[in-house]
Amino acid sequence: MLTIVFVIAAYLLGSVSFAVITSKLFGLADPRTYGSGNPGATNVLRSGKKVAAALTLLGDAAKGWLAVFLAIHFSPSNVSFTMLAAAVALAVFIGHLFPVFLRFKGGKGVATALGVLLALNVWVGLGGLATWLFIALVFRYSSLAALAAAFATPIYAVLLGLPREWVLASGIMSLLLAWRHKSNIRNLLAGKESKIGGNKASR
Repeated sequence: MLTIVFVIAAYLLGSVSFAVITSKLFGLADPRTYGSGNPGATNVLRSGKKVAAALTLLGDAAKGWLAVFLAIHFSPSNVSFTMLAAAVALAVFIGHLFPVFLRFKGGKGVATALGVLLALNVWVGLGGLATWLFIALVFRYSSLAALAAAFATPIYAVLLGLPREWVLASGIMSLLLAWRHKSNIRNLLAGKESKIGGNKASR
């Protein structure tokens, strides 16, 4: 029973959109009404409010981290904490992608995935972040950086010997993240994707 409570709570936490919350706090337009229409940090940044975008990024990452941290440290004694953490990781991530509070139209999951990975294993999380930064700095495409980091993190998880449940969870998150970036992939292949600092967002 407690396992179900953990998973449902994680999904509801993931459904909280910090892009919408911070935009309201700063008196900005709803991020779903401009730019890419995506409720994420990159689209909030298009408003010109860097602080609002930074808070969105931190909030979306923090909710992923918090859900998994609580699952690992407060899992019921009769439940495998590795299994529960994997289920919660997916629940909070899916909550961000398909939030019940926003009619199941959420963000692309990059920041939330980072928070989840940092909670599962800080080195995997930092490896994913380093991959994102490297690709972003070299190629200047946020979406390409996100995709590269997404597919690199399960490899890092395997190399660092993480539990198989966590490796599987990271792999599923990577596939979902890639699916959420399908329009960006088409634009990249067609040479139409905007670089960082351009008009289109990908977070």
